[in-house]
Amino acid sequence: MKIPMLIFASIALAASPVLISSSNQAAASAQGKTLQVNTLCAKDERVIFACMLKQPAKIVSVCASKNLTSETGYLQYRFGSPGRVELEFPKDRTGTQQKFKYNHYFRARVDLTEINFSVDGVSYSVFDDYQAEEKPAVSEQGVAINWPGTTKKEVRLTCRTKPKADFADLQDVLREH
Repeated sequence: MKIPMLIFASIALAASPVLISSSNQAAASAQGKTLQVNTLCAKDERVIFACMLKQPAKIVSVCASKNLTSETGYLQYRFGSPGRVELEFPKDRTGTQQKFKYNHYFRARVDLTEINFSVDGVSYSVFDDYQAEEKPAVSEQGVAINWPGTTKKEVRLTCRTKPKADFADLQDVLREH
């Protein structure tokens, strides 16, 4: 139950403070020294997606090793702030490609991209959506959090500004759904 409570607190739905394990703190402080600007990705990692959120004032990042393929390297989701990563998924950097799903839909005036994963029954979707069929056109990026099988409503945490995003070759690396 540690992670769902952490998630619950980190999206500002609970008044209690966020608890972080000591191993998380060590990893976060080690990362804090070598992070790329406005990301939770280390300087030697590839930024797949990163942005500063409107509310809460946190950073969401999807980071990868430079050698990411369907069989080598790793992919990780990170949520928090420099020096205080509140959620890192997966912890283990082996076989990470099987823990994420990728979906991309494109047609004239519509471009929708998602990277999906689940942690302890909670579903996450890092999204980058552009819909020019709307008047005015809508461009929205961030992370959506769902609790399938419950009555809790989806929470969408959106980016303050356009994110850093590089989805090149993800369809070859991750399973599409």
